[in-house]
Amino acid sequence: MITSTEAAITNPSTFRIGAIVDETSRIGKEQILAMQMAAKDFHDSANQSLVLNLYITDSKGEPLRAALSAQELVNSSQVKAIVGPCSWEETSLVAQIATKNQIPLLSFADSTPRWARERWPFLIQASSSKSAQMKAIAAIIQSWNWHQVSVITEDVESSTKAVLQLSTALRQVNVQLVDVITLPPSSNPSLLSRQLESLKVRPCRVFVVHLSSSTALAEQLFRTAKDMKMLERDYVWITTHAFTSLLHTFHPSTISAMQGVIGVKGHFTETKPRYQSFSRRFRRRFSSAHPDESNHEPSIFAVEAYDAVWALALSLLRPSNVTGGQEDLLNKLLLCNFNGLVGNVQFTLQKAGSLNTFEVINVIGKRYNGLGLWTDGHGFSENTVSEEETATYFSSMRDIMGHVIWPGRPRYSPKGWTPSPISEPIIIGIPTESIFKQFVDIELDPVQNTISAKGYAIDLFEKAVEQLPFYLPYQFHAFNGTYNALVQQIYLKNFDAAVGDIAIVTNRLPYADFTHPYTESELVMIVPLQSKKVNRAWLFTKPFTGSLWLLIFIINIYNGFVVWMIERDHCLKLRGSVGNQVGVMLSLSFTTLFTFQGLKLHSNLSRMALVVWLFMALAITQTYTANLSSILTVPKLEPAIDNVESIQMSRANIGYLKVTYVAKYLEEVLHFSPKKVKEYTSPEDSMRDLHEGVIAAVFMERPWAKILLARYCTGFTIAKQSFKVGGFGFAFSKGSPWLPYVTEALVKVTESGQLRDLEIDMIASQKCVGNDELLGDSSSEAGYGSSNPSLGADSFWMLFVFTAGTSTLALLMFMYWSEDELPDSSSVVK
Repeated sequence: MITSTEAAITNPSTFRIGAIVDETSRIGKEQILAMQMAAKDFHDSANQSLVLNLYITDSKGEPLRAALSAQELVNSSQVKAIVGPCSWEETSLVAQIATKNQIPLLSFADSTPRWARERWPFLIQASSSKSAQMKAIAAIIQSWNWHQVSVITEDVESSTKAVLQLSTALRQVNVQLVDVITLPPSSNPSLLSRQLESLKVRPCRVFVVHLSSSTALAEQLFRTAKDMKMLERDYVWITTHAFTSLLHTFHPSTISAMQGVIGVKGHFTETKPRYQSFSRRFRRRFSSAHPDESNHEPSIFAVEAYDAVWALALSLLRPSNVTGGQEDLLNKLLLCNFNGLVGNVQFTLQKAGSLNTFEVINVIGKRYNGLGLWTDGHGFSENTVSEEETATYFSSMRDIMGHVIWPGRPRYSPKGWTPSPISEPIIIGIPTESIFKQFVDIELDPVQNTISAKGYAIDLFEKAVEQLPFYLPYQFHAFNGTYNALVQQIYLKNFDAAVGDIAIVTNRLPYADFTHPYTESELVMIVPLQSKKVNRAWLFTKPFTGSLWLLIFIINIYNGFVVWMIERDHCLKLRGSVGNQVGVMLSLSFTTLFTFQGLKLHSNLSRMALVVWLFMALAITQTYTANLSSILTVPKLEPAIDNVESIQMSRANIGYLKVTYVAKYLEEVLHFSPKKVKEYTSPEDSMRDLHEGVIAAVFMERPWAKILLARYCTGFTIAKQSFKVGGFGFAFSKGSPWLPYVTEALVKVTESGQLRDLEIDMIASQKCVGNDELLGDSSSEAGYGSSNPSLGADSFWMLFVFTAGTSTLALLMFMYWSEDELPDSSSVVK
């Protein structure tokens, strides 16, 4: 049925406009009234001679009915332009008819595909694109550090595109879209309950609701969720623009069920006089036309419908070109550029401009509160900033929007997930052929057909999972094969990840992505220790460092000078020519360490200095004797080989543990002959051959070398030369959403010191067996020896301070008394 309304009745010049709306919906009711007001306001604005006749049809939101309505508007009512409908499903059918008849179609569908302009050149998107709202939702989720999201949407084509836009926005902030629940437009309560139950049993607790225009479905959804206790603590609900913009029209019982819900809706300036006038008249006329509606405020859908009719009317006033016709009307529409109620109205590539600012709201009590604004390219800001003021933007919602009321009114912010015992775990492969069980050790239970895993890599992975901001269930599966085959199982979708001492090497990268290495990324060589060659001619100087010898010399000279200064007036032997006195003083400085040669001291001050001096001399001589004995009896050890060049020059054999990439590295990078390289499957065999001289060095990753040296703690060491390699990491499937989070968690474990503690515990658990016990050789050299046995000044600095201080004090006291009472010549000893 077509209803006709005229904007004026006295003017013979008329233009017929068709409108396709859903009269059963709140949006349709608002659009009808807004379009009628636009037609009348245009005529009244300048007493225009043009009459706009509106022919309104009811599609009831059904695409087929919308297409039939369009056909009837063209054939029966002979309209020259069509406004509406709201959904893309309806628009795609109506656009076909409009283009065939060369009638401009101003659609209110939220987003029009790019290809539609080529296929239907008479289609114009009259409503602003709301696609930026998905970025706003992603920014909200990022602000609260939620990392997983589930989406509830309608089972319609337009929703698919919206979900893809949301998925893209979430991926840009490292948030994973874990579930998408699609609801038929006419869902019954039992179906809703089953769909919501499938979400409830999963760990994710952040739900984004994208329902385009079905308020009945939305109200039923939230009432069902309330009954299922899914609007309580730890739950987060976020609604998109189409749904949030109609919150003011919902029944109070629905608002009551939505306490704590967050929503985003398109924002435009509502303080301008023109909008205020429109709003007052709209409320008055809407309440009269629909007395059953409890709220009469216009939504953005009414405003966009008003602007669409106004744009069509303005285009009719533009001068026509020579040809005229419907194509001329289309071209004039595309040239529209005016300030409408929603803002500037201009069509670019047959689309209205995008809406870039959204208001974030929070449902509290009987209505909702505005928390702030989000602007694309800027971030969050307060919603109280006037047009004249410059807004201050923030990247996080927490910085500007204060306290948010969440479902259940908790005193804390929801973490976005909860443990779920029936969640499907990710399958993680672990190697059974790990050479070092300290990294991965698997125990099989044949009765219960289960495995238990332990070791450094397993403990580290479990520590990392504890640091994740969401619940990650996992299950270990043993894999009996090579490490390369284990990584390839991830590529074949048999495993979601692999954990263990898995080296990060080039040939594995096509099959999986790796975390950052959790060990030192070095290839090292274990070599035997040999006795260090020492220059025995100067061996007597080795107990002390050069700085200590110098300090002993200076202290002795100083102490000898002090004693000589005090005693020279009492002893003729300490007097004479300058040369004689210098010689006596130097002799006194060193002979006093052993004996004073019968020289009798006459001053208590010199006796005080000499006692401390002799104590220091006794301590130093005893220490010198003990350290020299240690140097002569304990062998000093050093690596038998320093670098690979010496091995290659000696044409010696080398070994490596059974790791494919190490053999390739030795042959292709270090240029060892394959005949000189021996593979070992057992660390014990490699160390035995190394001790017996079969091979000159064993190459392996540094973490493995640390374990071996902790076990065989005598006779071996790591050579100084090392080579950068990939290190050990955990492998995940290509593009895995878990990878960045596990990598970040590993960094947290490292910075907290837990990684170091795990490594210390692993090394400390190794019992030193010694070469004699393992290799049956009692002549092996035990211990590494001290790399620097010489003692420095830091070992005696307090003793030097004590003796120098005592001598200085004696000298100062002597000089003070000498000024008061000079010694008499009779007191000089003959």
